[in-house]
Amino acid sequence: MDTVGTQFNAGDWLTHRHVAEGRGDRVAVRRDGVTLTYTGLSDLVGTVTAALRALGLRRDDRVLFVTNDDVPMFAGILAAFCGGFVAVPVSTMLGAKELGTIIADAGAAVVVASPAYAPQIQEALTMAPEVRHLVWDGDTVPAPAPAAITSWTWAELLKAGEGQSREPAATPEDSWALWLYTSGTTGTPKGAMHRHANIRHVCQTYGDQVLGISPGDVCFSVAKLFFAYGIGNSMFFPLSAGAATVLEPRRPTPAVTAERMAAERPTLFFAVPTFYAALLAADLPDDTFTSVRLGTSAGEALPAPLQERFTRRFGVEIIDGIGSTEALHIFLSNRPGEVRPGTTGSPVPGYEIELRDADGTLVPDGEPGSLHVRGESIALGYWRRTNASRTVFLGEWLNTGDTYVRSPDGFYTCLGRSNDLLKAGGIWVSPTEVEARLLEHPDVAEAAVVGMADEHGLDKPVACVVTRGEVTAEELIQWCRDGLAAFKRPRQVVFLDQLPKTATGKIQRFRVRQIIAEGMS
Repeated sequence: MDTVGTQFNAGDWLTHRHVAEGRGDRVAVRRDGVTLTYTGLSDLVGTVTAALRALGLRRDDRVLFVTNDDVPMFAGILAAFCGGFVAVPVSTMLGAKELGTIIADAGAAVVVASPAYAPQIQEALTMAPEVRHLVWDGDTVPAPAPAAITSWTWAELLKAGEGQSREPAATPEDSWALWLYTSGTTGTPKGAMHRHANIRHVCQTYGDQVLGISPGDVCFSVAKLFFAYGIGNSMFFPLSAGAATVLEPRRPTPAVTAERMAAERPTLFFAVPTFYAALLAADLPDDTFTSVRLGTSAGEALPAPLQERFTRRFGVEIIDGIGSTEALHIFLSNRPGEVRPGTTGSPVPGYEIELRDADGTLVPDGEPGSLHVRGESIALGYWRRTNASRTVFLGEWLNTGDTYVRSPDGFYTCLGRSNDLLKAGGIWVSPTEVEARLLEHPDVAEAAVVGMADEHGLDKPVACVVTRGEVTAEELIQWCRDGLAAFKRPRQVVFLDQLPKTATGKIQRFRVRQIIAEGMS
């Protein structure tokens, strides 16, 4: 459908709409005992919108956030949407050079930062000549900015907007709203450009038709707002339904999670597989999650043993799904009450899925293929990355880079990233399948399997494991042999105190390979 000229502003839809429709007294945001109603949120977003305009921003100027999950970041992103600007939330885990590269690449005019990241920000800004304003989300300016940049405290910014228009911009729904930076498989940061309409689409598909989110829900996400997964969980879904969200600025830990569970009683809980494993390993009461009606998992495949252990101990069903930064959120998922452990479920309504071979031909059920998805939330492409865009965005389709297999009754199972699969004895082996078997062992807490060349130059499965009890490599290899075809068993087991992971909790398989290689040298 041609949407040229159709107006839609995601910030207006997520905030001001609720006040106009009589839901202003409902709680929108909970932050450590402090609540913000939809009326209060709408007023704050209007104030920040006016303040950004006072800085002289023009349509499509980028406002970049290096901030903790707190009210200023939350309201700032929504205000950028409302003002017709582009919100660019960036990981707080980045070093100064990585951060400077992204700020410069985005051409950000404004950077909003938390004082905790002042050293990185100060150095990064020397690499980003287009930045004109630096806003600290606290009460002080913790570090000087380059001479050409004006520094503001949060209170000074809000005051600057007096007399400016607070009204949402009349944005076409195809206008930029949100850029999310992803390294993907290349390691090079790329900005996936999302429209205002994309935000509405993920709410009306996964939010409405899978989560079944309603005004009575309270959402708590371990994934932070600078992740596609996190911003959907903490902002898009709850605000689309007039529900409430819980903001937590601190680094997520099992103890922090248990504290928020007791204080806020969320009904929807969002995490990644490694965090579910950490929760199981922690000394938490079995009734920690009694308020939660549904848990979700994404980021990487959720092993069936981990899923079953969590549900058995805490009584919470987890629906595993897959999404991507390029698709904005989850497009393939299990459903509440219809979970098939070890699978990623079936397509979310509003999305089409195809599995293709290397030549682009559709593969039959039971055969592995590269996962392609089509839907209205797919990004417009990567900012200033033509070659990468042409490889990943194929007309209406997105090539995810994941390898999947489909069962005859329509359930999809992840076999890993396309470049993670390995052949043992000339037969394809999925690392996730071997990892799932290892995790069934009562003494294994975490596992990562990669292919390493043997003395003949042939790839063979090698496992890195984190244990919770006494077990030998020989016992684990035999355990895999007993539960899998013999050729899938790991030929070697390496014991680690912890697995290397990304900021999102995904296993860094290239680091696992490095660790194994260093140990073999």
